[in-house]
Amino acid sequence: MVFLRYLDVCLVLATAPFVLIGGMPTLGYAIGAGAWMLTRAGTAFLHAQARRASDAKIRAGLLVAGLLGRVWLVAAAIILARYAGSKDDGIMAAVLVLAAFTVYLAMSFITRDGPLQSAPRSHGTPSTS
Repeated sequence: MVFLRYLDVCLVLATAPFVLIGGMPTLGYAIGAGAWMLTRAGTAFLHAQARRASDAKIRAGLLVAGLLGRVWLVAAAIILARYAGSKDDGIMAAVLVLAAFTVYLAMSFITRDGPLQSAPRSHGTPSTS
C-alpha cells in the first residue's frame, strides 16, 4: 500500500530519464518536479499537523492552507517555468504536475488515504447543544 500511496512521486521520478533522453524541456521538468515534491511534502506535513490538532477550526484551517498553498505553488511553478525558460518549459511543467495530480487523486481514492484518516475519534454520544 505504501507504493500506491506514493505512486505520483514514482511517476515524477520515473519520467526523468525519458525527458532527458527524449530531449524534452528539462528546465520545465525540473521546476515542475521540484514544485510537486515540495507541495507533496508540505501537504503531508500539514495533514500530520491536522491529525494531531484537537480543535476542529485549527484542523480545518491547516487543511485549507495546505490545499490553497499547493494550488498557488504549482501555478507559480508553471508560470516560472514559462518565463524562466520557454513556452515548452511551461507546458512541460503543467503536463507533469497534471499527470502527477491525476495519479495522486486516483490513488487517494483507492487507498482511502484522506488527510484525517488516522484522526482520533471521540467516543460517547454526540452533544445536542
